[in-house]
Amino acid sequence: MEDYLSIDPREIGTAKLHGLMQGAIAPRPIAFASTVDRNGKVNLSPFSFFNMFSTNPPILVFSPSRRVRNNTTKHTLENVKEVPEVVINLVSYSIVEQASLASCEYPVEVNEFRKAGLTELASKHVKPPRVAESPVSFECKVNQIIALGTEGGAGNLVVCEVMMAHFKKGIFDEQGIIDPQKLDVVARMGADYYCRAHGENIFIVPKPNTKLGIGVDQLPQKIRNSSILTGNDLGKLANSEKLPEGVFTDDTVAHLHAKKLLAENKIEEAWRLLLSPNF
Repeated sequence: MEDYLSIDPREIGTAKLHGLMQGAIAPRPIAFASTVDRNGKVNLSPFSFFNMFSTNPPILVFSPSRRVRNNTTKHTLENVKEVPEVVINLVSYSIVEQASLASCEYPVEVNEFRKAGLTELASKHVKPPRVAESPVSFECKVNQIIALGTEGGAGNLVVCEVMMAHFKKGIFDEQGIIDPQKLDVVARMGADYYCRAHGENIFIVPKPNTKLGIGVDQLPQKIRNSSILTGNDLGKLANSEKLPEGVFTDDTVAHLHAKKLLAENKIEEAWRLLLSPNF
């Protein structure tokens, strides 16, 4: 086990654990949350402890954690307790710097929309405004707030039910599917790192929803023990519904050529090349 740094969370400081978890559990989507307090003052802040958890009903959850350094709570959490509504806006690459700026700990009376140079857009069903520059916004009512602890670093799960969703028309392809290249969202990594879902960073892995792959354990030994084919290569082959008939080769050149075909998702061609008579 010398290849691993093994840590008991109870034996290191919260700040250290916080950094390690954020660095490892990544990338994380960003909830750019707009809220209002009981007096109507607007707050806008990004949170990377966020995801979707249900579509019927449509539920999003984000977590404004208690600050690690001084155990204080954030204005967003205080606001949703006073006015249980929130708009969760997605952060595209075009506004990532502005979203980062909005994370500054401004006084409660400061409107982060103005500080970040973003545009308030009136919502249809909730009081908090939407971010006009965001490609997608979800108007939500807050169903529940679940406190996970009372010390610094403890999360507060804000369970949000989507009442209205807004998608900019420009992010769709010709089939009406959201095109990730057009969406161009960013995600948080650890420390100061971000990740952009765009360009060659986006790739396709076909879903095995309608079939059962044979599994890596059923691959011929010459294929399974290849020094050329990676785990991902084997995973693609093992996602086939049945094993082709024939004698397989362990020829290095054949495996190198098959690897190139697999990189192009030409699975059937790779299988044919791995059969001895075809090389």
